[in-house]
Amino acid sequence: MVDQTVNVTLTEDTKQKPVAEQLEFGRVFTDHMFIMDYIEGKGWHNPRIVPYQPVTLDPAAIVFHYGQTVFEGLKAYVTKDGEARLFRPEKNMQRLNRSNERMCIPHLDEDVALNAIKQLVSLERDWIPTAPGTSLYIRPFIISTESYLGVAPSKTYQFLVILSPVGAYYKEGINPVKIAVEDEFVRAVKGGTGEAKTAGNYASSLKAQELVSDKGYAQVLWLDGLEKKYIEEVGSMNVFFKINGEVVTPALNGSILEGVTRNSVIRLLNHWDIPVAERKISMEEVYEAYEKGLLEEAFGAGTAAVISPIGELSWKGEQLIINDRVTGSVSKRLYDTLTGIQYGTEEDPFGWIEKVK
Repeated sequence: MVDQTVNVTLTEDTKQKPVAEQLEFGRVFTDHMFIMDYIEGKGWHNPRIVPYQPVTLDPAAIVFHYGQTVFEGLKAYVTKDGEARLFRPEKNMQRLNRSNERMCIPHLDEDVALNAIKQLVSLERDWIPTAPGTSLYIRPFIISTESYLGVAPSKTYQFLVILSPVGAYYKEGINPVKIAVEDEFVRAVKGGTGEAKTAGNYASSLKAQELVSDKGYAQVLWLDGLEKKYIEEVGSMNVFFKINGEVVTPALNGSILEGVTRNSVIRLLNHWDIPVAERKISMEEVYEAYEKGLLEEAFGAGTAAVISPIGELSWKGEQLIINDRVTGSVSKRLYDTLTGIQYGTEEDPFGWIEKVK
């Protein structure tokens, strides 16, 4: 068991906090960060909060050459009463360890990790923006630090947490986006690292994203890596389709990341008695539903956007216009409910909120 006592060194040079209206995602960082070290035979040790600073690594550190690293993403919110809160952070810690398992990184005590995050957020609570839709993005991550040019798991690691105040994802309310179905590049395959939150998955997605962005599309809809037939994710989000009254999302299959927002959406739909199914769904099925007038809504779900409605899908030269490019009722209800729970304007019947003292 790691000693949960976190040594704190306060900065002597505080930064100027940004104006809420000028916030971008992931550009500004708070005054402090958390670090904890791992050495084989000693385990995780020396948890500490220090002034935000560069990380110094040997050029031969394994993370640079073989990509042995994992990360998470969650947010801190503040209510109208000034209460700081997290949304289902234990799920992120659980997923972090699942990613660790896949990437041969030592297991992290989830209570220690969550305690560190809460202590850091508490210290930096004045950095949580209060304007509507804004929040404090939390990025926990682990890097392999051993200096060794060999393809083997590192014997040393660092677990770090940094914080970034972020603006509202949607400046003028949630609006449906244009998505291109990707039929050349693949995101992941079963047995690979698709179900882990690791850097390489995102690096390999950049080329496809770059190509569709040049054509005016917001994201890529990824198909499976074997047959390029079954839908998997949209950009870096899980994806849902409402077809003839039923909401369908691809079943977790070993290449799809298990999203915290995805799980929350499914829980809410069940709570509302809206039919929801986790199963294989092909692009052909979606197209047939569209042709029959049964494709009612489509949306992505993830931490950054919460719910991102899809207004148009481009597939094999066809443009599938969904719900006249208008946000659907289920998408809107999910967005309003999830953000309401996060910001404390809606009841939390599931006990999803973790308060920060």
